[in-house]
Amino acid sequence: MKKIGVLLLLAASTAWAQSSSGTAPANSSTPEGTIETRANFPIERVQMPSYADVYCAGFINKHTLPDVNFVAGGLETPANTKYGTGDIVYLHGSGYAPGAEYEIVRALRDVNEYEMFPGQHKLVKEAGQPYMEVARVKVLDTRSRSAVAMVEFTCEPVNPGDTAIPFAERQMVVFHPPQRFDRFLPTGSKVYGRIVMAKDFDSELGTGQKVYFNVGSNQGVKVGDYFRAVRNYDADLHDPVDSLSFKAALSEDTQLKQPSVDPSMWTKGNGPVIHVRDLPRRAVGEIVVIGVTPTTATGMIVFAMEDVHTGDGVELDDQAQ
Repeated sequence: MKKIGVLLLLAASTAWAQSSSGTAPANSSTPEGTIETRANFPIERVQMPSYADVYCAGFINKHTLPDVNFVAGGLETPANTKYGTGDIVYLHGSGYAPGAEYEIVRALRDVNEYEMFPGQHKLVKEAGQPYMEVARVKVLDTRSRSAVAMVEFTCEPVNPGDTAIPFAERQMVVFHPPQRFDRFLPTGSKVYGRIVMAKDFDSELGTGQKVYFNVGSNQGVKVGDYFRAVRNYDADLHDPVDSLSFKAALSEDTQLKQPSVDPSMWTKGNGPVIHVRDLPRRAVGEIVVIGVTPTTATGMIVFAMEDVHTGDGVELDDQAQ
C-alpha cells in the first residue's frame, strides 16, 4: 500500500509540474527563434458570445435605414412609454403580416460629442450611422396603417419612434479552444482597421464588451473571424491623460546619465534618448466578429490583457482562424 501511495503521489506531482510549466496547447505554434514564456505568450481562454451578445450588440450601417415602419406606442399609451418582453406594441407603417417577426432598432447620436481619440468623429461619419439593437417582436394582427405585435425578446426597453426592420437569424460563433496569445506579433495581416466606436459610447473596454471597426465583408471579413486589438506606445503621446506619465522623471536621482523622451523631450536629461515610436507594438486583446456589413464589423472582446481602447488598431488574427 505504501508503494502504491508513493506512486500515486509521484504521478500527481508530475502532472502538476507539467500543468505549471507553461506548456503550450497542442494547437499553438511559436515563431522560430522565439523564447516562449507566460509573459509574451500567455494562454488565451476566450469568453464565447451568448445569444444575447449576438442579437444585442448593435452595429454601424453605411447608410441610414428606412424608418417608415416604427413603433407608434403600446397597449397602455400614453401612460407607458417603455415596453419589455410580453408587452403589446403598435407598429406604424405597411407590409406587415400576422406571424412575421421584426427587429426593433434605434438610430443613435452621441449627446456628449466628445472625441475619444483625435479624428474619431470623422471616422464614425465615414463608417455610417450607429444603431442599437433593441428587441424582437412578432406581429399578431394588422390594420390599415398599423399592426399589433408582441415583444418576444428585449435587449433594452422599446421606445416609441424606434425603427422596425425585418428580423433575420444570425450565425453563432464556433467555440475557440485555448491557445497561446503572442503579445508582440509583428504586423503581417492584410486585413486591418480601427475601433471607431464602442457600444454605449464607452472608451475603455474589457471582456464581453462590444466594439465596431471600419472593415467589413468588402474586405473579406465574416462572422467568426478573430481580430487582434493592437496599440503602439506613441498612442499615449496623444492621450491627454496617459501622456502625463512621459512628463514624469524616468530615472533615479543617482543615475549618472538620465534618459529623456523623444519627440517632446519632456524629461530633459544628459543620457540616452528613448524613442517611443521604436518601442514594440503590443497586442492588448482578442475580438471575435459577431456581425458584419459591407463596410463595418461588430465585434465582442473575448480576451483582454489590459483595457482595450476606442481608437486601437485591429488586424485579422490568422493564427486564431
